[in-house]
Amino acid sequence: MYSSNLTGFILAVVSSAFIGSSFIIKKKGLRRAGVNGPSASVGGYGYLLEPLWWLGMVTMIVGEILNFVAYVYAPAVLVTPLGALSIIVSAVLAHFLLKEKLQRMGMVGCLLCVVGSTMIVLHAPQELSLTSVEEIWELAIQPAFLLYTASVVALTLVLILYYSPRYGQTNIMIYIGICSVVGSLTVMSIKAIGISIKLTLEGINQLIYFQTWIFAMVAVTCIITQLNYLNMALDTFNTAIVSPIYYAMFTSSTILASAIMFKDYSGQSASSIASELCGLITVLSGTSILHSTRDPDPPAIADLYTPLSPKVSWCIQGNGEWKQKDEDGTSPNFFTILQPDYFK
Repeated sequence: MYSSNLTGFILAVVSSAFIGSSFIIKKKGLRRAGVNGPSASVGGYGYLLEPLWWLGMVTMIVGEILNFVAYVYAPAVLVTPLGALSIIVSAVLAHFLLKEKLQRMGMVGCLLCVVGSTMIVLHAPQELSLTSVEEIWELAIQPAFLLYTASVVALTLVLILYYSPRYGQTNIMIYIGICSVVGSLTVMSIKAIGISIKLTLEGINQLIYFQTWIFAMVAVTCIITQLNYLNMALDTFNTAIVSPIYYAMFTSSTILASAIMFKDYSGQSASSIASELCGLITVLSGTSILHSTRDPDPPAIADLYTPLSPKVSWCIQGNGEWKQKDEDGTSPNFFTILQPDYFK
């Protein structure tokens, strides 16, 4: 394995460990905050005063920074699929720390993610050696990638302007499709910015080139768009459905964009490319299985201080009386008589 790929692999794995752990830490913080006030699911903000929740946020930020640096050292085709490892970390820690049972099929899903990630790492292409942001710019303006970028922009505009208002609330592929294709441009821009920062720290200032700032503007625009529609997808549809579909589409779009821009598969044998694609399919399958076997979260109570009221119903007896029934179907030992004057 090449040294740069090894560095990127290590950073991606450590990043996944931090990000996966952050979900568990934040959830424990949310649970602790929910004991003393309204939970976050009903609009409570008590978790902002919970140190454990902030520890989870710091852990996630560290993980995202490491993931950002991993793109500098390794191709996106290697780093992006390794994000599935964070799901494994989260599922395993939830099993032991949150008592959320990891079922047998969930264990199979974890195993598939590990096997698929191993296949991808063993057959990952070598990262290109780039010495300036101008070289990255030349890759970005090549006809093939310009065609890809134009296709992404056109598809995104069609989805946002036409399909989103009409079918966004009923078709899960609309919001996730926007997030995925825009996300591929996000990764390409972030990778360019990361390489620019790396070269600048090494003494080769890249901030003097306008290309660096164009990549930065593209990254900010794409990130805002991506997060906006991802939040809309999560708010509209079940998370257990959104996560695997988004991961599959985002990973596929990113690998395609990286292959076009950086020519990741150039010089690789057909067997290596086939092995890496099989590894990707294995990871996607494991991720889907893992999400499909997760136990759903218990429904949130609307307000901790609102008394729970039993549901009651009324039935008419043969003698014209109305009889109140409890939710479980049993009848109390009293009758309520409704006179005709009651309805006047």
